[in-house]
Amino acid sequence: MKGAYLPGNSTVIFRDTAIPKPGHGQVLVKMKASTICGSDIRAIYREHLGKGPEAYQGVIAGHEPCGQVVEEGPGIRRFKKGSRVIVYHISGCGVCHDCRMGYMISCSSEHRAAYGWQRDGGMAEYLLADEKDLVLLPDELTYTDGAQIACGFGTVYEALEKISVSGDDAVLVVGLGPVGLAALMLARAMGARQLIGVELKQDRIDLAKTLGLADVVIPPGPDALEQIRAVTGGRGPEKAVDTSGNDQGRALAIKAARQWGKIALVGEGGTVGFNPSPDIIHPQKSVYGSWVTSIWRMEDLVEHLVRWNIHPDILVTHRFPLEKADEAYRLMASGDCGKVAVCFDEELTGQ
Repeated sequence: MKGAYLPGNSTVIFRDTAIPKPGHGQVLVKMKASTICGSDIRAIYREHLGKGPEAYQGVIAGHEPCGQVVEEGPGIRRFKKGSRVIVYHISGCGVCHDCRMGYMISCSSEHRAAYGWQRDGGMAEYLLADEKDLVLLPDELTYTDGAQIACGFGTVYEALEKISVSGDDAVLVVGLGPVGLAALMLARAMGARQLIGVELKQDRIDLAKTLGLADVVIPPGPDALEQIRAVTGGRGPEKAVDTSGNDQGRALAIKAARQWGKIALVGEGGTVGFNPSPDIIHPQKSVYGSWVTSIWRMEDLVEHLVRWNIHPDILVTHRFPLEKADEAYRLMASGDCGKVAVCFDEELTGQ
């Protein structure tokens, strides 16, 4: 089978490898869709910056995989040949405290291995997965929906749950890349009454408006804070999410939230500077860090997406076949797009 690897230096190389054979507790998944995450670009594609959990080990790329089980190894308990599955992209040890809570992302064991980082991921025709890492994909959702859930939408849902977004809230989202757009989409489904975006790139602004995801989009700059307050009656939003990973973007989310507001920091990299007393302590705001989600919450998200009748794949603006994965990564790295997917079979057409 053919697989895509990321050697750094903003390049993709292809290698032919044997189709793996599932062992005990494993399944072979025929890939249907694998989307590209901003973390891949930041820590692997341009250059290998990752350490620890983000250390790339020269494996097949892609940590947002979704497909169909085509072969079962011995000892399988729930999933079977023909099952449509999302792959939770971190395979934890299963016995540490965080794994037992379902947060394999925070597994502290030396046995932790993320798909597309330390073990082969979804940018190939087949993927070998542990059954414990699978989430059932209902027929109502597409495989590209599932790939989006595997990381980006799961990550955002976790953050919105932590800050308890509801119908009481105005929600600010700073940075309208794929994760920011997902935040707007899910916040609306969770009942948020007013959605405010902050974004500089016109393509992303246009996409947010075309899809009806934001009530207003404000450009970043010295007047952004006052504009946010102006559209929220002078008080600021109850909830704010930063997905930009930019120090000024993070500071804006913290300062813009109203008194007693809650802020989630989701975007990776960068730094942030703020004055603790006037920005957090005196207005009694809460700031949450949020890194991916748990596998049980991902299952809840899948159920809710069906109930809400929304499809994450509407944020996919470009689809490529595997043999054009180099073009897919190049486009995602440019930022001139929504979400970019490498698709197989019927998922390539988006129908």
